[in-house]
Amino acid sequence: MRRSSNSSKKTGQSNSDLFRSASSKATSKESERIDSLFYSYANGSTGLIDPEGIETLCADIEVDHTDVRILMLAWKMRAEEQGYFTLDEWRRGMKDLRADTVSKLKKALPDLEKEVRRLSNFADFYSFAFKYCLTEEKQKSIDIESICQLLTLVLGSTFPAQVNLFVEYLKSQNDYKVINMDQWLGFFRFCNEITFPTLSDYDADLAWPLILDNFVEWIREKQK
Repeated sequence: MRRSSNSSKKTGQSNSDLFRSASSKATSKESERIDSLFYSYANGSTGLIDPEGIETLCADIEVDHTDVRILMLAWKMRAEEQGYFTLDEWRRGMKDLRADTVSKLKKALPDLEKEVRRLSNFADFYSFAFKYCLTEEKQKSIDIESICQLLTLVLGSTFPAQVNLFVEYLKSQNDYKVINMDQWLGFFRFCNEITFPTLSDYDADLAWPLILDNFVEWIREKQK
C-alpha cells in the first residue's frame, strides 16, 4: 500500500510538472508569434515599427491610420514616440490584448475601445493623447490646428456639441497660438462638469484656464 501511495504521489507531481511545462511552452510560443508579428512590420535598419510600418499594419487590420483606435492601441502599448512602436511597447500591448496574430488583433479592437471609454480609463487616455502628440524634446504645447484635429478625434464622439463649438472658437480667435496640458485638461473638465449649452453653472471665479473664460464669454455673445 505504501508503494502504491508513493507511486500515486510521484505521478501527481509528474502531471503537475507536465502542466507547468506545457503552459510555459504555450506562453513561449505566444511570445515568439508576438515578436514575429512585430518584425513583419518593423524597419530592419532601426528595429522599430515606423510610420510606414504602421500604415501597413492599419491596412492589414482594416483601420485608417487616422482612426482613434490606432491612438488607443498606442495607449495600450504606452508608446512614447508618436508614429513609432518599440519591441517592448509592442509586447506590452499585444500580451494585454492577447493578440499574437493580425486576425486576433483585429478582433481585439472593439474590446479595446470599450476598455478605453470606461470612465476609469478615459481620463488617462485623454491625457495620454496630448503627451503622445508632443513630438519635440521639451515641447509642452501643441499648435491650434493640431489641437482641433486631436479634440475631434478623441472627444468628438463623446461631446460633439462642445467640441464643435470649441474648435470653431479656437479657429476664430487670435489670442492663442498653442494649447498646453492645463488648458487641454481644463476643457475635458469643462465637458464633464458644465451644463451645456446653457453654461448656467460656469463660474469664472473658479480655477478655470483663462482660455475657457474667454470661450464661455464668446458663446454667450453668440447666444444674444
